[in-house]
Order: sequence, then C-alpha cells, then structure tokens
Amino acid sequence: MAAIDTNLYSRQIYALGHSAMEHLRKASVLVSGLGSVGVEVAKNLILGGVRSVTLHDTKALAFKDLSAHFYAKESDVGTNRAKVCFDKLAELNDTVNCALSVENLSEDFVKQFDLVVLTDASFSTQTEVNGWMRNHRKMFISADARGLFSYAFVDLGDEFVVNDSDGETCKEVLVEYIDCESGDVMTLEGAFHQLEDGDHVVFTDFEHAELNEIPPVPVTLKGSNVFNIGNALAAFSGSVQGPVSRGRVQQVKVPKKMSFKPLSLALAEPDFMIWDFAKFDEPAQLHALWQALYSFEATKNYSPSPRSDADAKLLKENLPKDSPEMPHSLLFNFSYQACGNLQPIASLIGGLVAQEAMKAVTHHTTPLKQFLYTDSLEALPGADSTFDAAKLGTNDCAPRNNRYDGQAAVFGWAFQEALQQQKWFIVGAGAIGCELLKNMAMIGLGCGNNGSLTITDPDTIEVSNLNRQFLFRRPDVGKKKSEVAARSVKAFNSAIHINPMSEIVAESTEHIFGDDFFARLNGVCNALDNVEARRYVDRRCVYYQLPLLESGTMGAKGNTQVVFPHLTESYGSTSDPPEKETPICTLRNFPYQIHHTIQWARAKFTDYFTSVAEAVNQYLDNVNDFLHRVNQMTFSQRIEVLSTLERALVVEYPKSAEECVSWARELFDTLYHNDIAQMLHNFPSAMLTAQGDKFWSGTKRCPHTLNFDVNNPEHFEFVFSASILRAQSYSLAPITDRKKVAQLAMAYCSRPFRPQEGVRIAVTDAEATANDGNTANGDEDETERRLNDLNVKLARLKLENIRRMTPIDFEKDDDSNHHVDFVTSASNLRAENYDIEKADRMKTKQIAGKIIPALATTTALVSGLVCIELYKTIEADGKRSTAPIEHFKNAFINLATPFIAFSEPGKAQKKRYLDIDFTLWDRFEIDGPMTLGQLIDWVESKSGLTISMISSGVSLLYYPSVYPAKAAERKDMDLIAVFEEVSRGKVPDHCRAIVLEALTQNEENEDVDIPFIKYNFR
Repeated sequence: MAAIDTNLYSRQIYALGHSAMEHLRKASVLVSGLGSVGVEVAKNLILGGVRSVTLHDTKALAFKDLSAHFYAKESDVGTNRAKVCFDKLAELNDTVNCALSVENLSEDFVKQFDLVVLTDASFSTQTEVNGWMRNHRKMFISADARGLFSYAFVDLGDEFVVNDSDGETCKEVLVEYIDCESGDVMTLEGAFHQLEDGDHVVFTDFEHAELNEIPPVPVTLKGSNVFNIGNALAAFSGSVQGPVSRGRVQQVKVPKKMSFKPLSLALAEPDFMIWDFAKFDEPAQLHALWQALYSFEATKNYSPSPRSDADAKLLKENLPKDSPEMPHSLLFNFSYQACGNLQPIASLIGGLVAQEAMKAVTHHTTPLKQFLYTDSLEALPGADSTFDAAKLGTNDCAPRNNRYDGQAAVFGWAFQEALQQQKWFIVGAGAIGCELLKNMAMIGLGCGNNGSLTITDPDTIEVSNLNRQFLFRRPDVGKKKSEVAARSVKAFNSAIHINPMSEIVAESTEHIFGDDFFARLNGVCNALDNVEARRYVDRRCVYYQLPLLESGTMGAKGNTQVVFPHLTESYGSTSDPPEKETPICTLRNFPYQIHHTIQWARAKFTDYFTSVAEAVNQYLDNVNDFLHRVNQMTFSQRIEVLSTLERALVVEYPKSAEECVSWARELFDTLYHNDIAQMLHNFPSAMLTAQGDKFWSGTKRCPHTLNFDVNNPEHFEFVFSASILRAQSYSLAPITDRKKVAQLAMAYCSRPFRPQEGVRIAVTDAEATANDGNTANGDEDETERRLNDLNVKLARLKLENIRRMTPIDFEKDDDSNHHVDFVTSASNLRAENYDIEKADRMKTKQIAGKIIPALATTTALVSGLVCIELYKTIEADGKRSTAPIEHFKNAFINLATPFIAFSEPGKAQKKRYLDIDFTLWDRFEIDGPMTLGQLIDWVESKSGLTISMISSGVSLLYYPSVYPAKAAERKDMDLIAVFEEVSRGKVPDHCRAIVLEALTQNEENEDVDIPFIKYNFR
C-alpha cells in the first residue's frame, strides 16, 4: 500500500487518527444506486480516501433526479445514473480507485466488497443483498430519501468490534493521592478529571513502579476531582504505607463489541436512533410508512403522486398489520412527498451514511444501531405563508419535465419561483461554503432573472483543502477559492447567477459591503472558521435586519444556528466560555504536558524569526520615529526592545550562512543545556519547600540537561531547520546541504556553562509578571547607563550596510519551509528535558497550527441542515417569513457517537422602556436632515424620556452635564456636521446612515435603556 498523503488527508487524520486512515486506504466499498443519496455517499467516500469505490446502478436518470443530482444535467435524462456521474466522481480524488458497474447485482459480485451501501432500493431488494453480504461475513448499509423524509439502516454483523467509541483524545490527569483500600483517586486541586463512568485508565509516573504496570481498570465517578477504581490496588494496600501520592492517570480506549440484526429480523424487531426528541413516537410510525411506500410501489409500479389524497389512502392500505397509530397529517404528507427529491435532505443523509460507512471499514467510533428515520416537515410553509402547503393542489406540484420537478413536488412551483429570485450572501468558500453552494445551486437559489448569490473568501486553495472542499481540484491549488467555487458550481446549474469576491467582511471593507450591498439581500450564510468574523457578520445582519444561518464543524461534530429578525437572539447574544489558558510560568519553566512544550516552541519561532525581523525593519525604516516610540515605554520595556536590536544588528548579526549554523548550534546549548542547568542551580532536584514538601512534585517535573549529539536526528533537525530560518530571516541564502551543516555543527565549540547568581526564575504567574516588569535589574543609575550604552552602540551602526530582514510568518501547510520541522524538534527536545512523552510531526503541526479537525461527511450533513432552515425563510418578494419560532431548529450533532439534538432557537431577549418592549432588532429610525436639537426632541417625544447623552461609537456628540456650552452650541448644528466635528473626519461616501446611542432617564431620574437610533441622511 502506498504511503498516505498526509498533506491531502491531514484534517481528516486529525479527526479519525492515523490507524483509521490506514484502514480506509485498504477498504473496498460498493455504492449501489446513484440517485440523490447515492451520489452524496459516493462523493464523501471518495473524498475520504477509501481505497476502492465501485459505483453501480441499473436505473436511468429521470427529471425528478435532477433536483438533487449535482453531476447530472437535462441532456443526461435517460442515461444510466452511474454512467452520468462516474467520471466526475472519479476525478474528485486521484488516490482512490473508482470502478463502474451497470449490471444487475448478484451474490458473486457483492461478496468481493468489504461493505455495500445500497440506496434507492426497496426493503425486499435490501433484504436480499443484506443476506448475501451476511453469507460472506461482510457489512451492509442502506438509505433512501423522499421529500423531507429519509432513513438509514446499518448492519455490521453479529460481532463487530469498535476500537474507539467516541474518537475523543484520551484524557490525562495529575493525581494528588490514591487510597489503595477504598480505591478512591483524587486529582490535584483544580485538575478535573473529565472522565465518565466506565472509562478505563492506567497509571504512570508513580514512585511505586509496580502501580505503573497495572492493566487498564474501569472507573466509577464520585465527583469532579474524585473517581473510584474498585479493588484494583487492593493487593498493594499492605506493602504501601498510607495513600499513594503524586503520579498520573491516563485514559485508554478499550475495544467494545456490538451485535447487529440482519434486515429481515430488524424490520420486525427494529432498534431506533432518535432523530428529534420532540418527535419521540415518530421512528416507529416512519418505519411503518416506509414499508408501506415500498409495498405501494411494488404493487402499483409508480410512486404516490404529489398532493394526491387518493394515493395517500392507498398508501394507508399498504401499512403493515401491526403498525402504530399515526397522525393523519404525517401519513398524508409522507405520501404527498414520495416523488420529492431535495438536495438538502440528500446532503444530510448522504453525509451521515458515508460516516457510517467509514466507521464500518475502520472500526473507529460507534456505529448507528440500526435504523435512523428523519423528518423535516417544519420546512413546509404553514398557514402564515404565501406558499401555505395545505393549500397546494395536484396541479401546483405536478411535474413539468423540469430540473426542479423533485423540489416542486414538495413545495409547489410558486415556492420554487420565489427561491430562484432570492439574493443571498455566503461568507467563506471553504468546506461548508462549497457544500452550501452545491445545495443552493441544486435548489435553484439565486437562479432566477432577479436572483443572485455572492460569495467571498480571501483565501487561496491549498492541497489540504482538496480532501473536503469538493469544488476544487489539484490544478486549482494556488487560485482564489471563491472564483474556483463559483466556476465549479455553475456546472451543477448553469442558471445560477453568482458573483465571486475575495475581500474579507470587516469594518475595513464596509465601503464594499455597505448599505447598498446589504439592502439587496434576502439573507446571509456564514461559512467561517473564526468567532471574531462570525460576530462581525452577525452584527451586520442585526443592523440590516437580515436572516443569518450560522454553522460550524470540528471533526465529527457540527452545529447550526438560526438568527431571524425580530424572532431569535443573535449569534453574539451568547458566547462560549473562554478557553483555559496555560499559566505563563508553566510554559516558561515548568511544562508537564506536550501541549506546553509545543506552545513554547511555537512562541520561540515567533521570537526568533518574526518579531525580531519586524522590529529591525521598523528601526531601519525610520530610526527617529522608532526611537521616539521606544522612549514612551517603561525603562524595562526600552531595555528589552533596544537589547533585541543590539543582538540582532550588533552582537549576533550574521555575515554568512555559516554563522547562522553556529547561531543555531549555540541556541541548542542555550535552550536545552544552559537554561536547564541554571534552573537546577536555582532549584536543585532534592530541594524542599518551606512547608517541607518536595519542590519537584505535582505538576513540576524535574528536568535534566541535554548535550548536543549530531547523530541524534532530533538534535540535528533543530540546528538544521533553525539555521535555515535564521539565514532566510537575514536575507541570506541558507545552507541546505545536510552534510555540510553537520560538519559545521560538529566544529562548533561549546562554551562551558557557569551558573549565575541572582537570576530570577518565576515559580508563579505573579512572579513572572513581576519579572517582566523588572527586566532592568539593579538601581536607576545602572539602568540609565545600560540604556545609554545601547543607544551608543546602535548609533554607531552604518545603516546603509545593513540588510533589511525578512519576517517569517509561521506557515503550517508547506512541508518544504522547515517551519513545522523547527517547532517539532524544538518542542520534543524540551519534552526530553522534562521527561514528557514526545509528539510526532503531525500532532505538533496540529497543535502549533491550531488546526481544526475536519471531515467531508460532517460538512455535508451540516450544510444540509442549514439549507433546510433556509427553506423556512422563503417568502414572496417583498415579504418576510412569519414562520413561528418553533418551526426553526438549531442543531448539534456528533457523528462519532452518534448523537443528534435539535432545539428551538433562543428568543430575542426583551427589554422595556416605559410600557414598550423592544429587542436587539428594534431601533428608532429617523430621516434627516435635521439638527442635533431636532433629533433630541424627536427621540424624547417618541420615548417619553429625557436624553442626557448621545454618542456614536467612540465619539461623544452630546453631554450637557459635563460640557454644557458645547452641548448648547451643537444643538443648533446639523447632526452630520456635529458628527464630523467630533470624529474629526468626513462620513464615508458609502454610508447612508449613522448609528447613535442615547442615554436616557425617566421621571425618577433612573437610567433607562432604549433602542439605538438609526439616522438616515442620504
């Protein structure tokens, strides 16, 4: 087997692990039925890198397929569906072997595959194929989708082993003590174990070595920092005096066995996963309805027609005898939608099924057991809508031999026309952005004469994107994401009107994305990867009163949120708790986890190769301006900055690449020998605290020094990569001959280390902060002398002889630039200093680059959920949907466990002034021109309150209690003139309004919140 392309699959490897990826690269999967669900499953599996994927179908493409078959067009109608999409699917991933089959399935054919995924087939066909696979101890998955309904079924055999049930990183916790008799384990104060009942753990780093040899034991929780391991250590209670203290507990994953029923038995004795806990009874009802549908189609040779009550009644007659009672509306809506074919539903179930297929062939994370039935009927327009589904007749949904036949069968043609006239803005053309564009093109969003989509993304395509951003190919690497995505999606639906842009959406681009731009829109979809950008777009949507559909993924997890004007809270209304930061002293002096050494190494990269070069260039650009800014700093800051310049331009200024190797070799001694030796001089290994406890205990690991060994790959890699980066930062041609670098490194003569007295090493963050504020040791005179000395040395420099430096920004995805090589070696050497388990290059790259694990399957499912919510926002031109809040759904998914949960969006929080309620969506809107005084009178008459202050952003326009004369003067001035006077600048030409905030009081002189004021002046 060829080596795994870690650049291509890096984000997926971070989600699944290297072992699971190796299993994928050995697997052989048959996808049978290349309709809407099948093409989604195949796309996701090919992107995921399954070694061999065979595409099979015997059916010809029909018009109803086109609404959810992104690789088919009108001219393909009548052609075998597998043939239609084979070439396009095969080009998705050149590391996957794709094959085509159009013959009828047989046992001899299917037995060659590890797994069969069968879609768009009746339960009778499924039962037969499932039986064939079971005869050969092979695995089987099936799925189908009709309208707003879908399902999946999984059978992985009588005995299936799951190696890792949840895919989460194993937890590690420091232990305060273990009571061998009771089995209670207490973690260090503040170190919560985060374990769950039944998790297994092992022991490491305990003084009693025999404890470290105990096999994995299950835990029972007793508190956030206490758990019990039963009698696992009872054998040691006699030989150990008192509790065992100070060590580590590490979680380990223990394989578990699962048993599945064949479909023939599961149909009668089903196991259900709940799709929506608000519809707890539905799985059994839908189980019966799908059986009835397949029975109906087998006997009638056609599917129930859209909005045909007669066919719905016939469907009811085909229900199994033991069917549960079900609502009339559910049965009839199911029948009405039997001819429906919706891209968002296909995307949803296709993503889920592809992930189940990956679980099957990798034994990684917990499979679905065994049926999942989905229903998204809330997307049907209700009585509050122009397109009320209850009023649709057969003619409103009848096929027209049109690419949207499958969608009109569900929503009607009037709704379809409204979709096509919509104007939406997609922010981000990454994984979610690509999937959203695909879904939007297929449903016809922005495909009408007056419709349009705009997508923006400043990024260019990288190799690591190709594994999940399926609109891109290898020849596209280096090109703008938005431009390639727009071009690719037009192949799915040539009628789409799409405008690609490459600007960021931020305050700096409000002249582009301003009033005129947002005024045209019907809604916005965020496909972003950072919270700051999400919050900004959220604020703009609130200001312009536009729906915002928010989503995100991380590995197998995903979430969606609906932000709807005057109905829900905004994205920014709530926030996640901040990530816990690692204490400064831990990173600098007392690391005990590999994350600490990687963070330290990443910071060293910036210190040596980015910050110094930036400071030097600022100095060279304008010495006087630079020194003026430095002189505004504290003494300690001035010494630190000037000392950095002295080292960079005087003491350590390299004249050749050879000197860069010497610098790197000296840096090794400094970081991994001398600094550690100084640490041990300050805090000897046997040192006790004032309380008599060992200093080196708990989270403090006693380090040891390292001596350079050119034959040690990690030692050499540090010097090699550091010397190259040093040379590049000084605009020198680096030495890339490894033998020459090795010779120079061996020739370097290390200086003997002598410990210094009086060196302060921070033990706490408070000490670290204090030390940072006292860089200048000694008295004030000494500090002045040091500053003068630095200034004199820098003044002597002949700047015309000094090269500008090249700041190097850390780039994680270029394996040829030595960035990750430096951080990996630097981190692992420090880990060796402190006896911390090292990390390989992949793990270091993820942590240092803050890479978010990603899977195409999760992205497909999440984008499907987003577009289901998008359906609910559609109204006739000029109107806004009045769908009730309970029709909208926020979602959280974890495909690993698997888990799906829906919730009603949070309601917009109400505030009140006098007897009037308002939310963040409300505002006082007033048209100019007018004076400041006229505006005050208008607001006070509208609110019944008294204004005591008016501001706009950081500009204070009116504050009579502090500036009475100025306030009186400004009341007679034009409001925009006041604004421009205070802000000291003209209102930008693209602005048609400014936002004002007023502080108001009631008759009791109490402060009262009121909505913001939008003043329209153009």
